[in-house]
Amino acid sequence: MKMRSSTIVLLVGVLVLAAVIAWGVSRKAAPPEAPFARTSRETIVSSIATNGKVEPIEWASARAERPGAVQKIFVHRGQMVSVGEALVALDASQAASDLAAAEARVKGARAQLTVIDQGGRASDLAEIEGSLARARLDLENAQRDYDALQRLESHQAASHKEVQDAQERVKQAQVQIQSLEERRAALVTQPDKAAAEARVHEAEASMDAARNNVNLSVVRAPIAGTVYQFDLTLGAFLQVGDLVANIGRLDRVRVKVYVDEPDLGRMGIGMPVTITWDAMPGHQWKGEVDRLPTEITPLGTRQVGEVGCVIDNPGGELVPGTNVDATIQSKVVQNAVTAPREALRRENGIDGVLALGNENVLEWRPVQIGVTSAGRIQVNSGLNAGDSVALPTERVLKAGMKVTPVYP
Repeated sequence: MKMRSSTIVLLVGVLVLAAVIAWGVSRKAAPPEAPFARTSRETIVSSIATNGKVEPIEWASARAERPGAVQKIFVHRGQMVSVGEALVALDASQAASDLAAAEARVKGARAQLTVIDQGGRASDLAEIEGSLARARLDLENAQRDYDALQRLESHQAASHKEVQDAQERVKQAQVQIQSLEERRAALVTQPDKAAAEARVHEAEASMDAARNNVNLSVVRAPIAGTVYQFDLTLGAFLQVGDLVANIGRLDRVRVKVYVDEPDLGRMGIGMPVTITWDAMPGHQWKGEVDRLPTEITPLGTRQVGEVGCVIDNPGGELVPGTNVDATIQSKVVQNAVTAPREALRRENGIDGVLALGNENVLEWRPVQIGVTSAGRIQVNSGLNAGDSVALPTERVLKAGMKVTPVYP
C-alpha cells in the first residue's frame, strides 16, 4: 500500500514538472509584450507653458512733497481709493505756525495800503484839513480887507501903505494854503503806494507758500485705484520725494511672460493666455497677447523674449509683483489625427513612429508633425486615425519585431 502511494506522488511530481517546463517553453516562444496607444481624431491645441510677472497697466506713485513725520494714516494695502483721497498726514505744527505768521503780515500790509489809498493816516489828514480850513478863512478875510482898502484908497480914505500891507496878508494866506496842500499831498506819494502794494504782494506770496506747505502735509492719491504697495508706520520720517504708496487700476493687469527663444516664432498678437497662481490653486485668469518682444535677454540659464499680455482681473487678486504661470495658446487645429507625444521617435534625422502592422509586426513609419500640445502631436502624414503606435518601454523595439500589444 505504501509502495502504491509513493508511486502516485512521484507521478504527480513528474506531471507538474513537465507542465512547468512546457509553460516556460511556450512563454519563451511567445512575442514580447509592448505598450501601445491608438491614434485618434480630435481638436489639438498648441500651447506654450512658461512663467511671468504681474505688472499694473495704469499706476502712479504718491510721494512726500515736504519733509515730516507721519502723524496719521488713512489707508491700508489693498484699499480702493479715489483721486485726491488722503493717504497719510505729516506733522504740520511748524507749517501751521508759519501760516499764522504769514497771515498776520498780510493783514498788516493790507492795512498800510488802505491808509495810503485813503490819502494817509486819519490823524494827519484831520490836522492838515483843519489847518487848511483856518488858512482859507484867513485868506477870505485878508482878501476882503484888501478889496476894501483898495476902494478906500481910490477915495483917498486909506493910505497906500495900508493897501500894501493888506495885499501882503493875502499873499501869506495863499502861501500857507499852498504849503498845507503840498503837505497833504506829501502824505502819500506814488512810490509810497507802489512800495505798499509790493509789500502786500510779498506778504500774500509768503502766505500762499505757507498755506501750500500746510496742504502738502496731507499726501493724496494721484489717481483712483487700489493701494497695492504701502509700508509706512506712524512716526516714520519722510524726506521730499520718499515713496508713500503705489496705486494702480487692477481690474486689468499686464503680465510680462518670459518665452524661450525657440518658441518666439509661434507668438502672435491676440493669442489667448491663461494665468495660474500657486497661491490660489484651481483659479484661472484669462487674457491675450498684446505686445511682442523687441529683444532677447538672459534669464538665468534661459534666453527669453518678454511677451506682454493683458489679463482680466475683476477681483483684483493678481497684484503687481506676483510671480505666475502662463499658458499661451498659439494654434488650434480641429479634427486632427493625433498621437501621444511620447510615441514620436527620431532615426537618422527623421521623425517617425513604430506602428503595429499585420500579424503584430512593428513597422517604421516616417511622419510629418504639425502642432504639438503638452501630451499630443498632430500627425499630418504617415498615420491614420485608429492606428496603433508603440510607446516607450525598457525593451528595445525595432521594425520587423513581432510583439504582443498591450493597451493602457
